Amino acid sequence: MTKTNQRAEDTCPLVYQCRLPLSTSTVNHLAGLLRRHLKAIGSRWRITPPGKIAVIVLAVLRHDQRLADMAGGNNVSESTVRRWRDELITLLAARAPRLDRALKKIAERGGEVVLIDGTLIPIQRRTGRANRRNYSGKHHHHGLHFLALTDENGRLIWISAA
Repeated sequence: MTKTNQRAEDTCPLVYQCRLPLSTSTVNHLAGLLRRHLKAIGSRWRITPPGKIAVIVLAVLRHDQRLADMAGGNNVSESTVRRWRDELITLLAARAPRLDRALKKIAERGGEVVLIDGTLIPIQRRTGRANRRNYSGKHHHHGLHFLALTDENGRLIWISAA
């Protein structure tokens, strides 16, 4: 009998594909943000092109895929996918308007009514000390609370951070 330290999932990697309903402009927008960021910080190169990084991050965010699963299917490490995800979320958050500026813009346009609503987006249970931090006693599951501000026609004007 031979003992190995190799895990069962490492012996036979299985990769599955799924359809990700994204527009080309969404992927190009994220890839462009990433390209500009890499140029600004003076990053010399990355093996994975920005367009593929954008698709991987959008798959993680859209389908709540485990980082290890996405990393294994794309031949990168889990920490790399985590870094990409955090980097793109930071880049998108930097482009979002602040609440005071959004309200000022509405007032300048002559808007009189805004609607505010909150929702709890379910997330996977966290482990360790952060376990209870995102637990909602009202909904009895883990989640992140978002507030959204819309105009009277329902167009999104502002959304809060999680």
